[in-house]
Amino acid sequence: MASQRERAMKPTDLRGILRYVPMFRDHIFVIAVDGSIVSHENFNNIVTDIAVLKSLSIKVILVHGIGHQLVTLAGEHNMTISDIQGEGITDAPTMSLAREASALVSQTVLEHLSQAGLRCAITNAVRATNVGVIKGKNHLFTGKVEKVDVAILKTMLSQDILPLVTPIVCDREGQSLRVNSDHLAMELAAAMGASKLIYLTPFPGLQIDGQVKINLPEDELKKILNDKKIKLDPRIRSKAVQAAKALDEDVPRAHILDGRVFGGLLTEIFDKVGLGTMVHANDYDQIRQAKKKDAQALYNLAKHGAKTDALVGRTRLQIEQTIQEFFVYEIDDSIIGCAALRAYPGGKSMEVCAVYVQPFYHGRGVGKKLVEYAKLKAKSLGAKKLIALTTQTQGFFQSACNFVAGSQNDLPAARRKELKLSGRNSQVLQFNLKKLNNSVR
Repeated sequence: MASQRERAMKPTDLRGILRYVPMFRDHIFVIAVDGSIVSHENFNNIVTDIAVLKSLSIKVILVHGIGHQLVTLAGEHNMTISDIQGEGITDAPTMSLAREASALVSQTVLEHLSQAGLRCAITNAVRATNVGVIKGKNHLFTGKVEKVDVAILKTMLSQDILPLVTPIVCDREGQSLRVNSDHLAMELAAAMGASKLIYLTPFPGLQIDGQVKINLPEDELKKILNDKKIKLDPRIRSKAVQAAKALDEDVPRAHILDGRVFGGLLTEIFDKVGLGTMVHANDYDQIRQAKKKDAQALYNLAKHGAKTDALVGRTRLQIEQTIQEFFVYEIDDSIIGCAALRAYPGGKSMEVCAVYVQPFYHGRGVGKKLVEYAKLKAKSLGAKKLIALTTQTQGFFQSACNFVAGSQNDLPAARRKELKLSGRNSQVLQFNLKKLNNSVR
């Protein structure tokens, strides 16, 4: 498996980036940077990546943390702090250090942004309120977001000013409160209608049993957070919790990735595979009817499938002429799988064909979802039987999709003749659609 640095995007990937420009133009990304990442040598490269985003007409709001700097200051002052992350109790001495840490980090960020030629400004567009007493404990100077002044932020963005939001936020009376930066970024993303909430951390992503979860549906993330057997670093758990809340507030994507990796931010946004963990709404992966504009993508899939003799070779013209038979599996506006549904004379039987999934997505259930969709669609059209002809995937159709062996007698005469002329010697499998009780929605 490629290392993170090997997977990082290269300057030659510019065409890949440009493909996304129409998709993200004038969208808002909220980027939250851990204090430890601001202190890391790669932060200057992150700022360069942000400059690239802004050059592509993507609007960026930047939030920074201070946990790393707070711990450093506490050591220098020989002090014990009451809470590091801004989630527990913030006493007066810790609040004083937090203000000092925030000023240091903000100035560092401003310097880097200025060196990159980016217009930026620290803003008080967020108002906080005290967390108050929780389980009998007064959280003192710990706050939470009460209001986001969307109008001010939109004005800044419209004037090409990058808003910088710190975790020291004032309440109605102007009293400073410490707000967890993960929570702060989530509230900003929700209020601003951001397309992406991105957490840059000193972790490769959300790891379960040593493996980074690359694409994570919202409901699966919630199961992980509720599973007491799964132990997560408190810093990652905080981001995962806020990512789930962001999706509940209609933010389409939340990303947790390693801010120490060169080019990591651009890789996560513009590469199909990405670098860290992307949490997506449950409608992220979807099957839809193919459109004329999909013909080239379908031709590319068919061409790859034909190389291994898994699929019958099809020309682009043939695909265009039968486009109404195809449906596609789409992830983040990229087609990664397809299938077709072909009606037999009389309409009592149909054939699912041209089932193909990009190799990277093998083993993720995409093919099964395509076939299950074909079953539902065929039944909704009045078919009683679904046929599959295969040379290499008999096991998949039988074990994963519950097809059983059929015979050429299940095929209409014209299809039997076509199969004989092809010389493929395909096996005939069938599924009884009467077993299905669902309907296509």
